[in-house]
Amino acid sequence: MEKKSCLYEIHDRLESFSSKERSVADFILASPAEAVHPSIEELAERIGVSESTLFRFVRKLGYEGYQQFRISLATETSPPNARIYEASVDAPDGETAVSVVFRTAIAALERTMKGLDRGAVESAAELLVRARSTLFLGLGGSGIVARDAYHKLLRAGLRCSAPEDFHLQLMAASQADALDAALIVSHTGANKDALALATELKRSQVPLIVITTYPRSSLTKLADQVLISAAPSSPYASEAFSARIAQLAIVDAIYVDVMERLGEAGVRSLESMRRAIAKRKT
Repeated sequence: MEKKSCLYEIHDRLESFSSKERSVADFILASPAEAVHPSIEELAERIGVSESTLFRFVRKLGYEGYQQFRISLATETSPPNARIYEASVDAPDGETAVSVVFRTAIAALERTMKGLDRGAVESAAELLVRARSTLFLGLGGSGIVARDAYHKLLRAGLRCSAPEDFHLQLMAASQADALDAALIVSHTGANKDALALATELKRSQVPLIVITTYPRSSLTKLADQVLISAAPSSPYASEAFSARIAQLAIVDAIYVDVMERLGEAGVRSLESMRRAIAKRKT
């Protein structure tokens, strides 16, 4: 069985921690290297919690004891150059660095394919096909994935939109209802703006599809269908490069399923759009 990242588990379980356990989580996520060497007594004192709180914290993550947790964390503590990407790209020549990038992306795609809920993909496609109109939403890097989904599903002939500005997204969400659908992309599933969008959509009973990396995040609790991309392989991968690539593949999978459901109608829409674009080519 593939071992999960210690830091991934901490991030994924943030909502389940007590206030004191959350203090431990915040400290470790902010400074993982500083949490490796101290004893349980020293770390507890540094964070300002009791040893029993720290022990409960590591047990909640699935470790038998503090030492096992510390070893797991030590194996993940990456050198500073890993902050550039999701793995160390320090190499004697550029070719090696390129290989690292591609191997990381391939691994993310393989992990995502292995764990992807096919039933959730089918249900998401069905929601999109039945919806009167669909909103594709995301902030920052996740917005790129949302706009790719918009680009794909517009070609299929679905009525949809993908506003980029957060206020416009919120305004659009406030005007949707149960006859519509929405797809939100959020790497962490904890972004406050993404949660605000989801809350507004659920207030109007809009069916919600979520693409994220963290299955136990706050956003997934508001979703009707959840699609999980691969976890990052490094605690420093805030940009989630490989997760973004995996999410784009999930979007493609939804698109293919939608086209199969639409049949000839989808093909006609696609050909109509191709003809329109072809007129602009020299």
